[in-house]
Amino acid sequence: MKIIVTVKQVPDTSGKVAVNPDGTLNRASMQTITNPDDMNAVEAALKLKDETGCKVVAVTMGPPPAEGMLRELMAMGVDESYLVSAREFGGSDTFATSQILAAAIDTIGLEEGDLLFAGRQAIDGDTAQVGPQIGEKLNLPQITYAADIQKEGNTVTVKRMLEDGYMTIRVKTPCLVTCIKELNTPRYMSVNGVFEAYSKPMTVLGFEQLKDHPLIEVDTIGLKGSPTNIFKSFTPPQKGVGMMLEGADKDTCEKLAGLLAAKHII
Repeated sequence: MKIIVTVKQVPDTSGKVAVNPDGTLNRASMQTITNPDDMNAVEAALKLKDETGCKVVAVTMGPPPAEGMLRELMAMGVDESYLVSAREFGGSDTFATSQILAAAIDTIGLEEGDLLFAGRQAIDGDTAQVGPQIGEKLNLPQITYAADIQKEGNTVTVKRMLEDGYMTIRVKTPCLVTCIKELNTPRYMSVNGVFEAYSKPMTVLGFEQLKDHPLIEVDTIGLKGSPTNIFKSFTPPQKGVGMMLEGADKDTCEKLAGLLAAKHII
């Protein structure tokens, strides 16, 4: 049994956003982090590894520096990683990204009993589309918004979070599960893990290795081939300084109510 986890290196939202002339993000000039929801997916995989001894494989699509992120995940306990990287893949939208990653995952191989985990969504796009699209392209049953995951034999039972409660779903493996932050708390890298990270296997899958895969349509990948395009990317304006009211008496409450009414908030 193995668990494949898709991860993404995203801009650190605490820093400044750099934008290229074509409207895409200039990721090379920004500080990056591992997408938070993907960290929950990695932790879910590592917890199952602790319980069952299965292998955990991380897969990402990105530029060569994304290797550093993969090494950090291997220092946490991931056993093997794949970096899907090529200039032809750059600027891909969710449709293009999902077919490239689906082809990479199919190349790695999903067998009976295996699982495919992904984060709910990435903080740079907030579409929540890539995970389900990968599942669709691989003809896998999928469960989104997982708040609890239990595996028994060749089935997995997931508590799926809804706005007003939970839905419990059981499916056969292999299947795709997207994870939310309420699922767990990601672990830190260990000292031994850091020493072992660079001895673990990492494979680069480029354009030549994937271009002939039947899941990839060469004319619909990359920036030029993507069906959707970014109109504009920009740094959100900083909020103004707030107003502080001191006191807890009737006059303070009336003043607060007056301010909110003047702004048509109440």
